[in-house]
Amino acid sequence: MSADAGPGTGADAGTQRTGRQDARALARARRRTALRRAVRDLLRKPGGVAGLVILGFFVVLALLAPLLFPAETLEVTRTTQPKLASPYAGYPFGTDRYGISVLALVAWGARISLLVGISATVISMVLGTLVGIASGHFRNLLGAVLERLTDWFLVIPFLPLVIVLATVLGSSILNVVVVIGITSWPATARLVRAQTLSIEARPYVERSRALGAGEWHLMTRHVLPNVMPLVLANTTLTVAVAIASETTLSFLGLGDPFAVSWGKILDDAFGAGAITAGAWWYLVPPGVCVVLVVLAFTLLGRALEEVLDPRRRSA
Repeated sequence: MSADAGPGTGADAGTQRTGRQDARALARARRRTALRRAVRDLLRKPGGVAGLVILGFFVVLALLAPLLFPAETLEVTRTTQPKLASPYAGYPFGTDRYGISVLALVAWGARISLLVGISATVISMVLGTLVGIASGHFRNLLGAVLERLTDWFLVIPFLPLVIVLATVLGSSILNVVVVIGITSWPATARLVRAQTLSIEARPYVERSRALGAGEWHLMTRHVLPNVMPLVLANTTLTVAVAIASETTLSFLGLGDPFAVSWGKILDDAFGAGAITAGAWWYLVPPGVCVVLVVLAFTLLGRALEEVLDPRRRSA
């Protein structure tokens, strides 16, 4: 009898493995199809395309900055150009208070501003997603504590909190990233929590819970994949806020004094009296860059929100 049971058991196991492999292959095919459809829909959005073009330009500028403008061009001791010189041949953006090309400063500033904005957003998205899912999933003391913590961060004014933390931690790129990241997650957590409550009220989640699915399985297999489109759309909007926050901190003198960023350029221009001297070329380029990058991420975020939200896509 055991000899008869052996082949049958092996065949059943092989069938189950084949079924699981087919299910995984089908899931991967669906993801690839959904990704291609999302990219196609995004490229049909004028705002999304404009955001991608502007963002791509600044990313390329940041990557090529060391090649276009070697680090030696930013050293005060090596410059031979006049100070606060208006735009002329070879210096389309003029020079700063030390005779350094403003165009070179803007190109190098893109590296720090984009780095800080993206890094701080990663921290914010991870914290906001974890807190949002946990506070929406757990209906006990842990969920209540996380919800009250989110409310507490939302009540406190953002800019004063960032200024206080930056002052306490000190002036460095890492501290600026950490400060912006740990203060900009509450809005994401609130959105994710609302989406988590909506998802867990659906019938398939109730069936999974009735069949014995654990808490980790419910959060990672059912809730997290369904909130990711919302998180991705909100990420692009948060990057814009993070870049604007970094510019504000650097302008207030709370950024890294040895790193070139757009906010640091504006702070130096203000300290050099560029406004009273009429040196508009010292102020306008970094300010326009901040506006364009924030606009690019905002346009891209709105387009992604329309593409990834089924309700808005159907409308």
